[in-house]
Amino acid sequence: MAKKTYVGGQAVMEGVMMKAKDYYSIAVRKQKGNIKVKSFKWHSAGKKIKILTWPFIRGILALIEMTSLGIKSITYSANEQATKEEKLTTWEMLVTVGLSFVLALILFKALPLGFAKLTTGITGTSTLLFNIVEGVTKILLFLGYIYIISLMKDVKTLFQYHGAEHKTVNCFEKKLSLTVANVKKQTTLHPRCGTTFILIVLLISIIVYLTIPFNIGFFSSLGLRILLLPVIAGISYELIQILNTLYQRYKGWQYIVGTLLCVQRMTTREPTKKQIEVAIASMKAVLKKAHLA
Repeated sequence: MAKKTYVGGQAVMEGVMMKAKDYYSIAVRKQKGNIKVKSFKWHSAGKKIKILTWPFIRGILALIEMTSLGIKSITYSANEQATKEEKLTTWEMLVTVGLSFVLALILFKALPLGFAKLTTGITGTSTLLFNIVEGVTKILLFLGYIYIISLMKDVKTLFQYHGAEHKTVNCFEKKLSLTVANVKKQTTLHPRCGTTFILIVLLISIIVYLTIPFNIGFFSSLGLRILLLPVIAGISYELIQILNTLYQRYKGWQYIVGTLLCVQRMTTREPTKKQIEVAIASMKAVLKKAHLA
């Protein structure tokens, strides 16, 4: 049986990035109204180092490479919308990403851990209860963060392009013609979405962190949690692949997986006709490059 080729994507500034096989394409709506599409070759480390394609390890590689690709795509799209004076340099983008990473560690690692430490008077010495408190706090912070940024105009537009990306991928996977009418009928939810992946990571972390000793200092506990992130990513990647297969093959599982997809309703919006056109342009470009058209 031939290995199934997956096409995935990401919303970018006024556009959509789509990836298939060893290529990715970015389509952006320029300020003058025209759509600019550019395709790139993608070099995965898994092509040269086979051990990186093994189960669990491949999840860690996927997280690193998709983060890198996402940064490149957002930088490209942002510069396509900017004037010559406003364009981001590589150094400026690295500083922005670095600060965002530190902020994420504080918000989704340090704060939940600190709150859980403060509640030990209630939870006692139960490692399970401690991790549940920490995990629930992280999920609430994550959902709250999404809600707050969704109130911003630019983020609302980004979420519309996210919806356009999902609708276009769903249309392709159903083997329908890539027209605005066909894409518009599709759902904005998709089981392989990064939002669902993050939610699964947060849930899996509750279980994995049970291995961390309870009676250790705050910073030691925080350090171990950061070190275990690759383990959590590897497990979460394999789980989302399994859930995607079950979702596609068995109707009953669509209801079960559907509960995890609900969080995507916060990060996707119904796109406009023009936004769908951008997503279709990106999809057609990458399918042509990957010889899937």
